[in-house]
Amino acid sequence: MSYIQSLHHIIIRTKYNKQVFPEKHADELYRYIWGFIKNKKSFLYRINGMPDHIHILVSLHSTIALADFVKTLKTSTNSWLKVNNDKFPKFQSWGKKYAAFSVRYQEKDIVINYIKNQQKHHRQESFQEEYRRLITESGVDIDEKYFLTD
Repeated sequence: MSYIQSLHHIIIRTKYNKQVFPEKHADELYRYIWGFIKNKKSFLYRINGMPDHIHILVSLHSTIALADFVKTLKTSTNSWLKVNNDKFPKFQSWGKKYAAFSVRYQEKDIVINYIKNQQKHHRQESFQEEYRRLITESGVDIDEKYFLTD
């Protein structure tokens, strides 16, 4: 038997960072994503977001590659959001890029609390500042030519 823990903090933003997720309908989107994750035999620890992006802490099943997971999640939610256009009329699509960070299991609760408190957190820091900070803190170099261009 293999023992695998593949815990990821994933941030997906809307195209051009448009504010398209009304707070009153965000939980419906989150429930849809939770169902998607369960169908992938993975485990959702926490999801939350703002009108222009979402944060997900997920443990991926050992057979799923991170890039494939994000690609199919974006494709699936893109279709669902368009079917539910009455609740998300401003949604066009997700941005092309995303951020994903490996999380040590011992740091899980810290990330859960971070995701849980998005609304409070963004009173002090814009999404662009947050995104840049999280990427930089993870040791990833930012190519300014492509940073938040779509």
